[in-house]
Amino acid sequence: MYGTCAKTIVKPENRDKLRAVMDAEGRREIPGYVTSYVLTENDSDVAWLFAIFEDRAAYEKNADDPAQHQVYLQYRPLMEAEPEWHDGEIAKY
Repeated sequence: MYGTCAKTIVKPENRDKLRAVMDAEGRREIPGYVTSYVLTENDSDVAWLFAIFEDRAAYEKNADDPAQHQVYLQYRPLMEAEPEWHDGEIAKY
């Protein structure tokens, strides 16, 4: 598997809005998409976004898709700063 995680800052008043955008994204038909998660750190505005794909090719195809950029434009205003992205192989132990 392959994917990305992003560390960002999301104020409490935007958490539900971010989850709604991510939930809608999870229902969109994306070839090779497995799942996504939003982790909100306890007592903090820090949030981690996770998107998991079957392989790197599927991830990169989605990353280059203009429809994905439109989704990004929906959730970026909910964040206090640009996300810090980390892409890579995902191993299940």
